[in-house]
Amino acid sequence: MTTRFASILTAPLVLLAVHGVTHAADNIEERTWHTSAELGAISTSGNTSGTSVTGKIDARQELEDWSNQYILTGFFKEDRNEDDYGNRQSVRSAERFMLSAKAAYKLLDDGERMYVLGSHVDDRFGAYTRYSSVSVGRGKRLYKSTDKILEVELGPGYFNGVRATGEEESGFTVRGAANVRWQISPSALFTQTIAVERGTSNVHSIAETALSTKINNTMQMKAAFSARNDTNVPIDKKNTDTQTSVTLVYSF
Repeated sequence: MTTRFASILTAPLVLLAVHGVTHAADNIEERTWHTSAELGAISTSGNTSGTSVTGKIDARQELEDWSNQYILTGFFKEDRNEDDYGNRQSVRSAERFMLSAKAAYKLLDDGERMYVLGSHVDDRFGAYTRYSSVSVGRGKRLYKSTDKILEVELGPGYFNGVRATGEEESGFTVRGAANVRWQISPSALFTQTIAVERGTSNVHSIAETALSTKINNTMQMKAAFSARNDTNVPIDKKNTDTQTSVTLVYSF
């Protein structure tokens, strides 16, 4: 990442933040901080040997005029195999880390906000090995009931990325996002998030569908399916990367 773009990305990250929609059963204004940490791991042996680990930290802060959110996620996969001489070796086949921060200023109308967002992704095996973006815009709550919430965001932005071929790209984008939360029961929560950044040469999108079930007041089990897509990728890369995970989530 160039020094010029790093300085652009640092500004919104210092602001931090984001509006995090909470289901109707929570009164988030009474809690300044809400943090959750999730972890999932799979280890296999026998004919197929390997280890994969996925994790996420989501910290949210509610103030009188601001909603702030920090997200850090990581995923790696390592395969173990034997060569023709019986020597065992480990090969890293996936490694991705993502950091994002958003600051959203609450407007007079309930559920409306102006936001600043910064994010950075390092993906060793992705179509883009590095992808950083900043955006500003407006968020609006389109629907709210006792058990469902729908919010959308729209605004301009700027991105800088390094493709797997080593080529560097940058340019202006238009970002749109949507977030749905449905409290199916007192112990089950369904969430759907999607964000799309459209540039002149590529459309970058991220989506996640998840179902969380309470184990107790602080622990949850979460099953999720996520997908990352780029429309313009090198010849030897696929457009879409998907991940299916089951994780334990600890909230505090």
